Amino acid sequence: FPGLTDVSISEDIPVEGEITVPVGSHSPDEDFSTLDEPVRDTIMRDLKAVGKKFVHVMYPKKSSALLRDWDLWGPLVLCVSLALMLQGGSADSRDDGGPQFAEVFVIIWFGAVVITLNSKLLGGTISFFQSLCVLGYCVLPLTVAMLVCRLVLLAGSGTISFVIRLIVVIAMFGWSTLASTAFLADSQPPNRKALVVYPIFLFYFVISWMILTFTPQ
Repeated sequence: FPGLTDVSISEDIPVEGEITVPVGSHSPDEDFSTLDEPVRDTIMRDLKAVGKKFVHVMYPKKSSALLRDWDLWGPLVLCVSLALMLQGGSADSRDDGGPQFAEVFVIIWFGAVVITLNSKLLGGTISFFQSLCVLGYCVLPLTVAMLVCRLVLLAGSGTISFVIRLIVVIAMFGWSTLASTAFLADSQPPNRKALVVYPIFLFYFVISWMILTFTPQ
């Protein structure tokens, strides 16, 4: 090519090198990964992330906070906690509550999977695990309702106790439904939101009914 014959390379500039080495300087933080940090730091970071998602559920608003960094640790903890509180069997009784634990565990996860599939079939724009994350984290108000109901039942199981439990369960049921729809509303087609909300309503209604009708052995 004309003009390139006059181009020369100074002897002071090295031309050797490996093609796999990136050009330019980089900070040591770019080479940091979770494999290099202590286990305690990893656990604390994950616990803080789960705690932040709990806060978003207790103060629901239309945002993608639960969708950006989804995880299933929080839903698993809530599911196990709710199932343990619902089993209600004593250690010295013949019925140890095992089937009840399995029923609650299956209902929560199977129901969440069915709702997620329904959302995807209706044209939802979020991923499968993002939907499971939202539905699982929004069980938190119902878990709180179960804890309050257990405490109320310790004082007795009369009419006043039932009325208190009914009010608490209804309030937490509405909270779970509103929180889940607030996070999932923007990911659904505008003309099909009712078809997505209805299964969510039934999902949390079944869990609420199990909590309300629970009687300790």
